[in-house]
Amino acid sequence: MKRTVFVLLFLFGFFSCRAQVQSGAWSGAIEIQGTSLMLVFNLSDDACTLDVPDQGAKGIPAVASLTALGALHVEVPAIGASFEGFLLGGKIVGTFTQRGSTFPLTLAPGAPQRNRPQTPEPPFPYVTEEVSFSNGDAVLKGTLVLPEGCNRQTLVLLMVTGSGLQDRDETLYEHKPFAVIADYLARQGIATLRYDDRGFGESTGDIVNCTTEDLKNDAAAGLALLRQRFDRVGVLGHSEGGTIALMLAAEKKTDFIVSMAGMVISGRETLLAQNRHALRQAGMDEATTESYCQALEATFAAVNDGRPMPSPASFDIPAVLQQNLAAVQAQLNLPYLRYFVKLDLTSRLGEIVCPVLALNGTLDTQVDACANLEALHRGLPDSTHHLVCTSCEGLNHLFQHAASGEVAEYPQIEETISPDVLELIAGWLAKLAR
Repeated sequence: MKRTVFVLLFLFGFFSCRAQVQSGAWSGAIEIQGTSLMLVFNLSDDACTLDVPDQGAKGIPAVASLTALGALHVEVPAIGASFEGFLLGGKIVGTFTQRGSTFPLTLAPGAPQRNRPQTPEPPFPYVTEEVSFSNGDAVLKGTLVLPEGCNRQTLVLLMVTGSGLQDRDETLYEHKPFAVIADYLARQGIATLRYDDRGFGESTGDIVNCTTEDLKNDAAAGLALLRQRFDRVGVLGHSEGGTIALMLAAEKKTDFIVSMAGMVISGRETLLAQNRHALRQAGMDEATTESYCQALEATFAAVNDGRPMPSPASFDIPAVLQQNLAAVQAQLNLPYLRYFVKLDLTSRLGEIVCPVLALNGTLDTQVDACANLEALHRGLPDSTHHLVCTSCEGLNHLFQHAASGEVAEYPQIEETISPDVLELIAGWLAKLAR
């Protein structure tokens, strides 16, 4: 009898919820490796979509239905995900599932509003144009920002995002750093072009088989477009985009570059450092951490040498880390990660002769400031003019003022990018423009 009452209560609760769901958004966060990711389901009588504002994704098509027990069930085919939950105490309590992984998720009415005071708001004292350019089958769509009085002699920067699928604003946790930078530079008389990554937003292109080399060639196509209208063309890249800026500079395709948290040391070294940091943050003891990193290093060496990857079971590490290593090895079958592990810019730095501004935050936990700036200092030739390598004290990977620099801090920080960094970049570019 109690079981029947329990089910009836759920049914009654859900049908009450159903009327509320039709009014709009329900939102909640899942926790992934210590990082919170906000999800927003927009439900109505005849439509359903999912927004992931932390990643700049909006309007992902979804299908909502009721189960036999009255639970809300939502399928999101495009990302291989689903949600199922019941109404309890005015919230929908359930589970979010994506490709075999499950996460507790509680949805509350409404969408969260984060304060991002630096996000530009109209009216703007400059002109924007929607443009497109192509690299093979990839068509890249972007926004060209033209400051007042713009002409062929105006400095222009192609803006290249970091790793992962990014929109032209490099939206992350509702921060829009590229929009903030482009707005600031336009007000200083500097033009910019920012674009959606291939296969994301309005851009098309293969994202399964592409590598950093393909992304570099996408950027090179953007430079070719800008050369049609401007005489002095540079690149501003963040994270992987900073690496791409250095690659293009080594190929003599840029007149100047700004690298923000760019990786200079090898992808292998960077991934090892990231994993070592993550394990320590998770409370793993030092001996186990080093054993796992040795297993990773052996795996990366096998990839670099073209040998079969070693069996995870051959390493003296806990079962959960053996499973993690197996997952890493599966990802290493993808072209992107195989290329990234082998990528090492140190041998190319001697080819760079254009002006370079390199910035890295001292609290960056993703791309180590000291190791990468030192590699730049060692590798760039003495003939490189206007070289500035700067450690930005107290700033994280996104160039926000931070307490720890951990990724989990990103959503809580209201600052999108340090004003001092904006001023530093604009000041350096102003000297080039003279």
